[in-house]
Amino acid sequence: MKKAVILGERRAALVNAPVPQAKENWVVVKVHVAPMCTEYKAFVAGQPNEYLGHEAAGEVVEVAQPSKVQVGDRVVVMPLYPCGQCALCLSGDYIHCQHGVSVADFAGSREGSATMAQYLLKPDWLLPRIPDDVSYEDAALACCALGPSFGALDRMQVDAFDTVLITGLGPVGLGALVNARFRGARAIAVESHPYRVARAREMGAAAVLDPGDPSVLAQIRALTGGIGVDKALDCSGVVAAQRLCIDATRRRGQVAFVGECQDELTIRVSPDLIRKGLTIHGSWHYNLNLFPKIMQVILESPLIPLLVSHVLPMSRIQEAMELSASHNCAKILLKPWE
Repeated sequence: MKKAVILGERRAALVNAPVPQAKENWVVVKVHVAPMCTEYKAFVAGQPNEYLGHEAAGEVVEVAQPSKVQVGDRVVVMPLYPCGQCALCLSGDYIHCQHGVSVADFAGSREGSATMAQYLLKPDWLLPRIPDDVSYEDAALACCALGPSFGALDRMQVDAFDTVLITGLGPVGLGALVNARFRGARAIAVESHPYRVARAREMGAAAVLDPGDPSVLAQIRALTGGIGVDKALDCSGVVAAQRLCIDATRRRGQVAFVGECQDELTIRVSPDLIRKGLTIHGSWHYNLNLFPKIMQVILESPLIPLLVSHVLPMSRIQEAMELSASHNCAKILLKPWE
């Protein structure tokens, strides 16, 4: 099979790799769509990587035993390789599993763990079926495009009475805008990249503010009658944006973080949490039981076409990586068989 790899600094290519084999309840999926996420960071940094991608939509083509899926099923491929047996996995919160399975130990090779490939290997219970009236392209948005923000907004119970602040409008942040608008919320966005500012306005953001403007906090308060937003969601992973979410949210409001960040954010327990009464959530993905609701967003939101900016053959992986690194894009979808 063909799969995409990063060879070095700004160098990507396709290489040949063995096709994985079904084993026990792990099945082989033919990948029809592989969305791009943060792989461009390793591409820019020159970090070689032979196993790219963690989200996909495809077709089950091989099973080793009677399974939760059958050959021919159209499925969304959920990220990671959790144990499937602990309380978190059984409740649907598998993303927080502490007993992840090594693909190499289980299957004898890491081949099949990458989604930017023509075939992959996955436990059957991590493959929810795609409704007949949803395309592979749209179904692929049920992972990182819509998933992180859907889980966060669900935890904060965002609804039509809320004004929501969204910081960072990469594909995850644009997905947050789709989800917030679907719930009827008023959305204020913070983003500086011109392409994504324009896309957010097209998607119906009530305002798109520049994070570099020293008056951005004052602008948010002015847009909310001086009290601040009801809920805030950081999708940027930037400390300054995370701090803005805390400062711009009203008393007794809620803040959620989905943007990955290794830097230190200062949270002042007394003024931020006790006196202000904020609730802060760390939110990675969504409970698997919410999958039907994600499909409802995909089927019913008029903003879904705006969430995808490019659909490219995986054979053009170098171009796709350059495009992703430029940020002149929303979600990019790869077609491994083209």
